[in-house]
Amino acid sequence: MSPQLRGYPDGTDRPATLADVAAASGVATSTASRALSNPGRVNAITRERIEQAARELNYIPNSQARALTSGRTRCIAVLVSDVTNPFYFGIIRGTQQQLKAAGYTQLLVDTEESDELEDGMLHKLRPSFDGAILAASRLTDRRLTALAADVPIVAINRQTRGVANVFIDTPNGVEQAVGHLASLGHRSIVYASGPETSWSNERRWRALVRAAERYEVETLRVGPFAPRQYAGAAAADAVLHAGATACIAFNDLLAIGMLARFRERGVSVPDDVSLVGCDDIFGADFCNPPLTTLTAPIEQAGRTAVAMLLARLDESAAPVSRQAATLPTHLTVRASTGPAPATPTPHISTKGRA
Repeated sequence: MSPQLRGYPDGTDRPATLADVAAASGVATSTASRALSNPGRVNAITRERIEQAARELNYIPNSQARALTSGRTRCIAVLVSDVTNPFYFGIIRGTQQQLKAAGYTQLLVDTEESDELEDGMLHKLRPSFDGAILAASRLTDRRLTALAADVPIVAINRQTRGVANVFIDTPNGVEQAVGHLASLGHRSIVYASGPETSWSNERRWRALVRAAERYEVETLRVGPFAPRQYAGAAAADAVLHAGATACIAFNDLLAIGMLARFRERGVSVPDDVSLVGCDDIFGADFCNPPLTTLTAPIEQAGRTAVAMLLARLDESAAPVSRQAATLPTHLTVRASTGPAPATPTPHISTKGRA
């Protein structure tokens, strides 16, 4: 979305200047400047007249006008699907630190798990940033590819052809989790699925299926569930109905909600059911019991994405040779996983097993 411009008698379309605002409001340019930059130094009636003229002329302050003229704002948009999810805290911290060191400002956008909102905000805010980092984008591959052709972007936790990306390898971590659970004697594992629009959700499920075949373990997928703690109750009930002895949850927030529901139903973790989360967010080790989960270099992902994007934006730099980076994950074993129960518990229904 480009700023609206006002036509002038000389036949050109140009942004209004401070002098234009002053002329339209019948004051000196210096007075107009004071009213817009230091309102307290101008009386209310005059200030309101100047502000009204600025609005009507779509006046853009000099700093913004220079950015629009040069095409550079030195601002980077960072889009996350849920700003309240602790997983994104590390990414936001990593991008913020790296951008600050490079003299850039971070524009943080919460897309609320909505692909439509994500797409809309990218269009609406386009004049305000030089490039964007999309953390766990909910856009389709086709839309993301088209976007990359128009806007310098780097995606985190998303691999799409033609799009620079930083991939946190949670699928490999899921395979580690399956091996861990199989070694404890579990022969049936449920995957508590995350949002259908999540690219990483599907990759984790596929990794679980591959590993389950290797370890000769039965698998079942339940959900999808919102990647939030409140959805844990429904996820826990679905796992119990499936009759499995172990579960891998889409993320830690969902797993933490499941722990609470298991307690409500008198199900012991890990004696009756073992549970694995994903992300190792702040608080995962404070749960009761502490959560076995996949640990990832989340803050590093943010820093790497910024470095990759800024290299693309620097016209004086050599062409970017690296379009993708993969960061490894590892399984952190805590008390929420243990040996499979020798016999089914009365809390777990064996009906409905796939």
